[in-house]
Amino acid sequence: MPITLSLREAIVHKVHDKSDDQLREMIEGSVDGPEAALPGLGAIFEMIWKNTEPAKQEELIQIAQEHLHTIPVQPLS
Repeated sequence: MPITLSLREAIVHKVHDKSDDQLREMIEGSVDGPEAALPGLGAIFEMIWKNTEPAKQEELIQIAQEHLHTIPVQPLS
């Protein structure tokens, strides 16, 4: 009988036993990498978000806002 995992479960399974250095390498290898890596980063961010105090969440929002406003956006056509 095949095992069915959600994307979140598969990502947690993939990174569960990684050392700090291995996790950093995986994250850094995914940043600016292929778009296929984005769901993994999203799942990792979700774990971070859920386990972060509201003040730190606000800091993350501010960091995102600062960087979003520096990226030129092309109009959708």
